[in-house]
Amino acid sequence: MHPAYSVIFFTTASGAGYGMLVWLAALAALGDPNPGLVGGLILFALALGLVTAGLLSSTFHLGHPERAWRALSQWRSSWLSREGVAAIITYGPALLFALGWVVFTSVEGIWMIVGLVAAFMALVTVACTGMIYASLKAIPRWTDITVVPVYLAFALSTGGALALATLAVISPLPSLWAWLVTLAIALSWGLKLVYWNRIDNAAPVATAETATGLGHIGPVSLFEAPHTGENYIMREMGFQIARKHAARLRIIALVLGGAVPLLAFATAALSVGPVMVAACIVGVAGVGIGVLLERWLFFAEAQHAAMLYYGAKAV
Repeated sequence: MHPAYSVIFFTTASGAGYGMLVWLAALAALGDPNPGLVGGLILFALALGLVTAGLLSSTFHLGHPERAWRALSQWRSSWLSREGVAAIITYGPALLFALGWVVFTSVEGIWMIVGLVAAFMALVTVACTGMIYASLKAIPRWTDITVVPVYLAFALSTGGALALATLAVISPLPSLWAWLVTLAIALSWGLKLVYWNRIDNAAPVATAETATGLGHIGPVSLFEAPHTGENYIMREMGFQIARKHAARLRIIALVLGGAVPLLAFATAALSVGPVMVAACIVGVAGVGIGVLLERWLFFAEAQHAAMLYYGAKAV
C-alpha cells in the first residue's frame, strides 16, 4: 500500500494524544506528581492538540474533505465512522476533566469519574482506528490479531513518553513513572516484533490461481497488463518496498524507537535534575522517530489482493 503521510501523521499524533489522556487519568488517580495549573494547561493542550491535529490531517487523504462529516452516519457498519463518533464523544469528558484539574484544581469526585471516562473513550477511539485496518480482509497483513493491540500499545507508549518528558521539565518526577513508561515502550515493541514475525511467516491467503479461479488448469501468470497507463489501483494499492530495505528500516525503527528510549527512560528513572530531563527528551525524540518509521512500514509492507490481477503471485 502507498504510505499516505497524512494518515501516518494522523495515526501517530492522535494516538499519542489519546495515550496522554490515559496517562493523565492515571496521574490524577495516583495523585503524584501534581503538575499544578501551568503544568495542567500544558499537558492538556498537548494531548488535545495532538488529537485535533491528527483528526484534521486524516481528512487530507479524502477526495472530498468537506464531506468528512457524512462518515459519522455510518457507525452501524463502518469502523471509520465509529472512530469519528468515539473521537467526538471523547472530547466531552476530556474537556470536563481538564476543567476540573485546571480551573477547579480538583481531580476528585466527579472530576475523577470524567477523567476515567475520558481515558476509556481514548482507548476505545484508538481501538477503532486499529479496527479500520484490521477489518480490511483484502489486505491480509492488516487482519492479523496483533494489529489492534499494537495500536493500543504504541498509543500508550508514545503518550506516556510525551507526558513524562513534559512532567520532567515542569516538576520533580518520581522514578515510578519513568519505569512505567519504560515498560510500556518494551511492551509496544515486543508486540511489534510478534506482528513482524507473524506476517513474515504467514501462509498466503490468496493466490493468482484462487483469484482467477483458474487454478485447476495450472499455474497462472500475467500475459499482458490490463492497461497501458497507471491507474489509482496501481498507484495506491501496488506500492512495494524491497525486502532488504524493509528489514533495514525495521532495525532502525527498533533501535531508535525501542532501544534508545528504553535506555533513556531507565536512565531518567535512576537520575534527577538536568540528567533526568535530558534523558526524557532523548527518549521522547527516539519514540517519535521510531513510531513514524513503524507506521510507514505498516502501510508500505501491506499487500492488497487487487494486485493479484496485476501480476502478483500471492498475498
